[in-house]
Amino acid sequence: MPFHAMLAGYRRLLFPWPACAAVLALAGLNACSLKPVGPDYQSPASSLTRRAASLPLDDGKNLAAPASVQPLPDRWWRLYQDPRLDRLVLRALDHNTDLRVAMANLEREQALLKETGGAQLPTLSANAKPYYGHPSGLSELQPGYVPDNAWHYDSGLNLSYQVDLFGQIQRAIEAAGADSEAAQAALDLVRINVAANTTRAYAEICATGLRLQTARRSIDLQRQSVALTARLLQAGRTGELDTLRARARLQQLAATLPPLLAQRQNALYRLATLTGSPPQDFPRDVADCATPPGIGQPIPVGDGAALLRRRPDIRQNERQLAAATARIGVAMADLYPKITLGLAGSSAGLMNGVGEKDTYGWSLGPLISWTIPNNGVAQARIAQAQAATRASLARFDGAVLTALREVETALNNYARELDRYQALRDAGEETRDVAGKTRRLYASGKIGYLDVLDAERSLADSDAALAQSRAQLADDQVMLFLALGGGWKTAPATTDKDNALATKAN
Repeated sequence: MPFHAMLAGYRRLLFPWPACAAVLALAGLNACSLKPVGPDYQSPASSLTRRAASLPLDDGKNLAAPASVQPLPDRWWRLYQDPRLDRLVLRALDHNTDLRVAMANLEREQALLKETGGAQLPTLSANAKPYYGHPSGLSELQPGYVPDNAWHYDSGLNLSYQVDLFGQIQRAIEAAGADSEAAQAALDLVRINVAANTTRAYAEICATGLRLQTARRSIDLQRQSVALTARLLQAGRTGELDTLRARARLQQLAATLPPLLAQRQNALYRLATLTGSPPQDFPRDVADCATPPGIGQPIPVGDGAALLRRRPDIRQNERQLAAATARIGVAMADLYPKITLGLAGSSAGLMNGVGEKDTYGWSLGPLISWTIPNNGVAQARIAQAQAATRASLARFDGAVLTALREVETALNNYARELDRYQALRDAGEETRDVAGKTRRLYASGKIGYLDVLDAERSLADSDAALAQSRAQLADDQVMLFLALGGGWKTAPATTDKDNALATKAN
């Protein structure tokens, strides 16, 4: 008998009208199944989240900070209007290794969701067993008879379908879907950190370049002071002690350069690895930056409701809470029996009789399995799931509190550093004026070099503090954007404008 005839026989067996009617009836039973056991998930609506959503991020304590309630743009680094920074962030979002790990984790969770969803579909299995030999005579109820050796076969098709009467599969799919969405939020969180850390590294490079520039300017001024004392010594108008003091101060200022050079180089290495390159392949065009990035407008911070929607760590914890809630239903469904409908077709006999009607058989019926919950194991699993849900809710509340604290802290730090920068700038102008006057008085012989040394030291310290404050301002801005949760949405494909910016930066 040809193989296609055998398949035709299976089709007749597996889909007889009574079997089809039973399958349709059970499918209707599944469609009209009971409400899934376990609690239905509802988004947290505690007093904490309502209060956080209704309050502005700045309640008047940080009015010195140039912030506005305008919504935060997704690609907040564009506010700096720095083509080199734009290029670096886009490269980091494309090549960062942490992002590759987070993307792989998301793909894994999506595959698990697909696997869980497959439990809703029928399962078809096939088997075939050809063999040579003969059955025993007793097995055919013929004592003393020895059948002849021949080729035999035994094959079958089995179709099974689990009726999700109590919603265990549905709850498992809900949990897997929430896990997948939590993995997406985790990916968004990595995007935030990659964009922020890339901007921080770039800002540190530029700010350190400014501090180096300031230190070198102080060194140049001190060299002029050394030359002045040398001339006055030759003219007999000062002593050798003044010359030694001037040279010692020059060496002290020169000693401030190596730590700054190391800090800038380390930031360059960090920037290279953030963008997916080896440390030694750091971007050479960034190494000479000496102007920290700044924003020429009030920083848009939005409101509390937007913050709760935007922060990926809050969304991640909320989705984990949804998954934990669904797993309560998965655990509770173990208290009830499971029903599986099985439809089987078989064909067995001599190989030369393949396709004959007397070789076929079929069966249809439900399989009911139930592990009677008499030992407390099922209740213990339910208690575990309920405890995990309470823990997830606590983590969600903690994430909300952490987000509010981080934003308020970042706003406060930024505002106070602005005050400090303004005070240092005012003091620097006064110190520079004093140093200039002291230098002229010393040149005319009216004061000693100790006064000049003190004035020069104050000027160098003031310039260094001002440069350091500007560096801190740049870092505080980035930390504020990080706390606000900006930049988590998937960056659009590179546009012609992006290519033009990159070309200009290079």
